[in-house]
Amino acid sequence: MLFSKAYVRKTKRGSVIKVLKEHYLRDDIYCGVPGCQRCPEHTTTLSAEPRQTTAVRSPHYIVPDTNILYHQIDVMEHAAFVDVIVLQTVLEELRHRSLPVYNRVRALTAEPARRFFVFCNEHHRETFVQREPEETPNDRNDRGKPFNRRRPIRRAVEWYSAHIDSKRAVVLITDDRANRAKAKDAGITALSLRQYVESLSGFPELVDMVAAVGGDDDDDMDASAADKKFVYPEHLSPTQISAGLKSGAFHQGVLNISAHNFLEGSSMIRVNNEEVIVQIIGRENLNRGVQGDVVALQILPKSEWRSGVSTVLEEEVVEKDDLEEPTTDAATVDKTLDKALQEPATEQELKPTARIVGIIKRNWRPFCGTIDASSVHAGSTSTQMQSVFFWALDKRIPKIRIRTRQAQSLLGKRIVVAIDAWTKNSRYPAGHYVRTLGEVGDRATETEVLLLEHDVPFAPFSPLVLSFLPEEGEAWVVRDDLHLANREDFRSWDVCSIDPPGCTDIDDALHARLLPNGNYSVGVHIADVSHFVKTDNAMDLEARRRGTTVYLVDKRIDMLPGLLGTNLCSLRSNVDRLAFSCLWEITPDAEVVSTRFTKSVIRSKASLTYDEAQARLDDPKMTDSVSMSIKALNMLAKKLRARRMAAGALTLASPEVRFRMENDSQDPVDVELKELKDTNALVEEFMLLANIYVARKIYECFPECSMLRRHPKPPATNFEDLGKALEPFGVKIDASTSRTLSDSLDAAVDPNDPYFNKLVRIMTTRCMMQAVYFCSGTLAEPDFWHYGLATDIYTHFTSPIRRYADLVVHRLLAASIGYDKTYSSELTDKAKVKEMSDVLNYRNRMAQQASRSSVELYTNLFFKGKTVVEEAYVIRILKNGCSLLIPKYGVESFVYAAPVPNQPPLLALHPTMNALTGAGPDGEVVIKLFDKVRVQVTVEEAGVAAAQRSKLVLRLVEPNVPGMCPVVETSTARPLGGAATTPARTTRPAKKPKRK
Repeated sequence: MLFSKAYVRKTKRGSVIKVLKEHYLRDDIYCGVPGCQRCPEHTTTLSAEPRQTTAVRSPHYIVPDTNILYHQIDVMEHAAFVDVIVLQTVLEELRHRSLPVYNRVRALTAEPARRFFVFCNEHHRETFVQREPEETPNDRNDRGKPFNRRRPIRRAVEWYSAHIDSKRAVVLITDDRANRAKAKDAGITALSLRQYVESLSGFPELVDMVAAVGGDDDDDMDASAADKKFVYPEHLSPTQISAGLKSGAFHQGVLNISAHNFLEGSSMIRVNNEEVIVQIIGRENLNRGVQGDVVALQILPKSEWRSGVSTVLEEEVVEKDDLEEPTTDAATVDKTLDKALQEPATEQELKPTARIVGIIKRNWRPFCGTIDASSVHAGSTSTQMQSVFFWALDKRIPKIRIRTRQAQSLLGKRIVVAIDAWTKNSRYPAGHYVRTLGEVGDRATETEVLLLEHDVPFAPFSPLVLSFLPEEGEAWVVRDDLHLANREDFRSWDVCSIDPPGCTDIDDALHARLLPNGNYSVGVHIADVSHFVKTDNAMDLEARRRGTTVYLVDKRIDMLPGLLGTNLCSLRSNVDRLAFSCLWEITPDAEVVSTRFTKSVIRSKASLTYDEAQARLDDPKMTDSVSMSIKALNMLAKKLRARRMAAGALTLASPEVRFRMENDSQDPVDVELKELKDTNALVEEFMLLANIYVARKIYECFPECSMLRRHPKPPATNFEDLGKALEPFGVKIDASTSRTLSDSLDAAVDPNDPYFNKLVRIMTTRCMMQAVYFCSGTLAEPDFWHYGLATDIYTHFTSPIRRYADLVVHRLLAASIGYDKTYSSELTDKAKVKEMSDVLNYRNRMAQQASRSSVELYTNLFFKGKTVVEEAYVIRILKNGCSLLIPKYGVESFVYAAPVPNQPPLLALHPTMNALTGAGPDGEVVIKLFDKVRVQVTVEEAGVAAAQRSKLVLRLVEPNVPGMCPVVETSTARPLGGAATTPARTTRPAKKPKRK
């Protein structure tokens, strides 16, 4: 049976074409029910004997509607849900509404044990329903108009009920009351999701997991969920927002909540083709925006602009746990707080402020955290439903009100909660429980939490992904008869690798040898990962999804299966390996004479650590071929570096540390700053050179679709605070070009403090923009500029084992040199390369944040049970305290002006000096930026009632302000896990040096 539909549409060029769509209907599509007498036998995932419940007494299959899968996917992914029929109509609507949810459903249908069966109802003659004129897809799929009884979802369930034998039933699951009523009229069994899960025995947690989305079935929601005394401004409609964005009245931006203050936000917007950072201050102006939301902003009048001096504020300190309607006192606290945040400033200090008028795209995700113990009703039973507050570990996320029957058992546990809604008359968003992770403070649990919080995929590689590994496994070797075609053989060359100790994913090696003409042949050889990972297979798609290898203190989350990353692709010494080589002829003055690229086979002569390579450099007696190669490379690298510095490349800094761990317990027993040697710079210099020359090559061949990397110039406003702070030292920051900034940093020297220059460079790093991947066809050439490296073009080529962007560049380069003549069309699709770049930028950002969180976790473990006094530097002045950096440990934390909560502050902000002042024994104490102080460092434990992790607490010791540090002592407690003499090793999860 054939349906034909003709319509006209307008093309991008403005012409009108007629389109004819044909829709074929069949009557032999298998229903999926085992033992069906009306369908020919097929293999199916559904059970022949599905479960029964108290609500549905007969064995039954369930059919969820679109909204159930869209809003309640967390519940549907629970192991309790099996024997589910997913309609084609539902899948198609899901794909248009939310691709991530669609992919999660498809994953369920691909897992045989879950027994999710897809039924093609849109192509079955008896279940197809034609769309009426002027009928929306939602009307067609679910409710239907009064004169239409048989909508696709209900029609499919009705057909199933008549089609299968009477011993088994089919149940429609929908939260739409009108839809259930229509189903009942048609003789269909229909239940809400809450009704269904309450009838399931053995899964009490499912009731907590049902999302509160404001549907018709939410009659039993707590009446106190709405705060009648607090009302946010109404969000504008999408039409109003769109009109305002076009007219310039509104601006689009991504909301970033301050890590120090939940009532301060900011966003970067474009005003008159310039990027401007605006502040969003106060609960009303934030207007239910959540960290990461894409919002519509309206700039406030200049009379409401405020200074950039921030306040550290934690919500739990100032708010009551108002599960019922908030008291007048709570409302007064809000008004007082908002007013305090908006204190006026001088004309020079004013910065633009804005308010959120609407939400363009929500960034809600599952959040990890804990139940607020003070919100749990005393004496409540394990089965009593109650409203409690959830604190997310991310301090930028507001409290979330959830309803649960497990309140008592969830105390002291890390759990996952999702936001469902945030109505204008509710002070806090409403959400639902998803799952429990483990005990607060447990190291494995806390590590899983930080991976989830930063959206790091860490599940084991699936059997499908692993099926694309070489069949020989670890026995795979380079074979001349299979692998030398179109490759050059460099196995006789003196190639070596230089990496951190313990590194197993060696993706780069180098060589240098003197040519007869006095020049040098120099090569960077990179693991040929693209030989093993072919475009668009399951392994490639998984690597693309992960984006990058994530390095934690105690382990790493690999982008590729270990067989490749640490074995077959790793350029180990004394084994043949496939490589992609970048070769130069370079003069002794480090001038590049020629460049070429080739696929190759190499055999590394040595896998050296930085210390081992440095020893060869420093020892004049080491004259073997590998040592002489390293010395030549070092000589050339210094000249290349000098030329880069002269061009304006920046040398920045960060307080990176590494931990020494006990061999048995893996507890941290020491912290040390990372030391950079000449060999670090040697490797970095040639990796940079290879990345630049590869970028030029792929851009020459693929000017519209090359994956490149840029570092945008930072706005001058980013350096205002730093510039003011450096004025008393006679240092002027000029960031108009990277060269002027580099000169400014070189001049930032305090003869009395050798650490001063590094501190300035650390603070300058925080004024920079993030370097990002981009598609060459989406920007003009001047915007390709890499500000930090002072180069006109750049990409990532040298780390394909741990970065997917490098793998894409390898494929582009292979096509550029004619090695790959059948490359994927995806490489030349500008839209797809741009989309891929955006995903990789996100994954890279999340990986960096996860690494920092891991360091923070282990820093807290290191200081657990200790009290130490150390030197620190003031790096930021705020209204109620200052941020300090402890160089010895790379630790940054906050000292409050009021060390005891709710007590008068002992330090006060001096606005004109941008300093904190207080009373000392010998007169006034003044604390300014860059001042050196001494602080007491302790760890505040996270007990059962604590929402956050254990946190580092700093108290000011010197200068002496009475009351700032009641007790000053240095602990002599033994390190964690045993005596200080316990053998230890340095934990460094094989992290490569940064390649900028």
